[in-house]
Amino acid sequence: MNVSFQLSDLTNKILRCYYTVYNELGYGFLEKVYEKALLFELRKSGLIAQRQVRLCVYYDTIEVGEYFADIIVNDVIILEIKAAEGIVEAHEAQLTNYLKATNIEVGLLLNFGKTPQFKRKVFNNKYKKHL
Repeated sequence: MNVSFQLSDLTNKILRCYYTVYNELGYGFLEKVYEKALLFELRKSGLIAQRQVRLCVYYDTIEVGEYFADIIVNDVIILEIKAAEGIVEAHEAQLTNYLKATNIEVGLLLNFGKTPQFKRKVFNNKYKKHL
């Protein structure tokens, strides 16, 4: 089975968990509430999920900053959780930067707004440093 098919299956499973949480909690909670509920649902479905994972940012060889990814699933997909009116360009840029800072190439931006929304981001850069 090829990797892209496996990632597609995994993202579909994650999205099912996302919609389960959204349908149960609805709209109006803080991001941390959704993050914790989604973490529980992901683990319940058999996935390996970690929350608030530290990601270092390097310039040349010097660490210049850090991010904390909301959730990383099976070490191959970053989830960025939002509870906003809608997904905006800054949210997408944030997720893209997380992908740039790691060897992870797939990310999902999951918004628990009035209407559920998600965006899939792929950052495949053969020039990435392998961390």
